[in-house]
Formats: sequence, C-alpha cells, structure tokens
Amino acid sequence: MNVRSLALSLVGGLALLALGTGLGVAQHEERGQPAAGKPAEGKPAEADKAAKIELPKCPVSGEPVDFYVSTVTDDGPVYFCCPDCIAKFKAKPAEFAVQVKAQRAAASKLPRVQVTCPVSGEPISKKSFLERDGQKIYFCCNDCKGKYEADPAAYKAKLAASYTYQAKCPVMGGDIDPTAFTDLPTKQRVYFCCMACEKKLLADPDEYVPKLAAQGLKVDAAKLKKALAETKSGEKPEKAEKAEKGEKKGEKP
Repeated sequence: MNVRSLALSLVGGLALLALGTGLGVAQHEERGQPAAGKPAEGKPAEADKAAKIELPKCPVSGEPVDFYVSTVTDDGPVYFCCPDCIAKFKAKPAEFAVQVKAQRAAASKLPRVQVTCPVSGEPISKKSFLERDGQKIYFCCNDCKGKYEADPAAYKAKLAASYTYQAKCPVMGGDIDPTAFTDLPTKQRVYFCCMACEKKLLADPDEYVPKLAAQGLKVDAAKLKKALAETKSGEKPEKAEKAEKGEKKGEKP
C-alpha cells in the first residue's frame, strides 16, 4: 500500500469512528441519560436540596440548631443545639440577644408550616382562619379565632411557636399535612403527607431519620428503636427508664 492509499484509509476510519460515536451519544440521550462527561440538565435531586439547607445557629454554642430543642420567650421560640444550652440562655438571656436576632433572621429564610392553634395549642383546622398581612392564620375552631381577634398581641409568642420547620414528609418527600402526625416514644412529633407514612417510618427509622435531620429535627434512631421495642413488648419507655436508674443506684425498680 502506497502513502496516498494509507492516508485515505486512515481518514475513512476516523470518519466512521466519529459517526459511530455521534450515533451512540444520540441513542444514549434519547433514553433520557446524559452522555458521558455531559452534565445532566434539570432540577437537582431533592436530597441535594435538603443537604444545602443552612440551619440557624444555636445562640449559645453557635452549632446548628435542633428544632426539637427550644424555649418560648415573649417574642417567640428560641432554638438550641441541646438542652444544656437552654439553661445557659435562661440564666442570662440578654447576653444572647444578638445571636437570637441572627437565628430568627436565618429561620425566616426556611420553609415553615403552621400546625397548631395559637390560642389552644391544638392541631389546626383549615376551615377556621383569618388573613393578616396577606397570610392566613389558622385555628382549631372559631371560638379560638374570636379570642385571637379580640387581642392578637396576647398570642404573639404562641403564634410564632405554632409553626414547624419540618415542611416535608420524611418518607415521601411531599408537603406535610398538619393533621397527619405521630408523637414518637422519644417525645418528638413527626409530620407526614399522610398517615400511611407513619408505619414506614416506625418500621425503618434508620431509613427516614436522616431526612428529618436534614430539616433540623434530630431523632436518635437507636433510642427510637429501643423505645418502640419496649412499647411493643408492653413495657412503657418511662417505666423502663426508671427501672434502669433504680438498678444503677442499687435500688429496687
């Protein structure tokens, strides 16, 4: 083979290779998959969104808050990373005024859902509400609505505490229904999109607890599973805890 023939052969081979690669990419993308080295288009996955949420900081430690750990002040709830920080805050609340303001500013950027009546503290009813500043305030009944209308300032703190920052169901990932919830044996309330999701969470806490943590609600999966096992066996968690303490002290449970 002379030089001219060899050159033509190489050019032809490269052309066929390019054509094949192009067809492969097209077929790959037709199946809804991005080609290698090409970033996928569209919205980021829900898990990625949750991971990017920046939680407000504890005014005492500066660590991310646990929305299950809070105390209510005249201006609304203050959240902490742990119960120990609540005691430190209550001892000298004025010292943490700047940090609390920063926490509320950060919290205002997060999604939240009203779940309890600001008068009674009971679950809300979507049938009883009023509008203030373009937003709906829900109540458990019209009697509570009337009490609030008569003196809104008296319920300022309770209204601020009537919201949850757990806006998404930890099982399905959809918006929560304020009337679909369960109170865990660990004394923590979890909301769902529907009550069918309760069984899934209780059956596999390890799977769904991280999705609560991404929203700033920390549930200890090991403690929850232990409490559920004790409840299942007919022994109340509180009773078992007292028995353990009694054994440590050398007392009879």
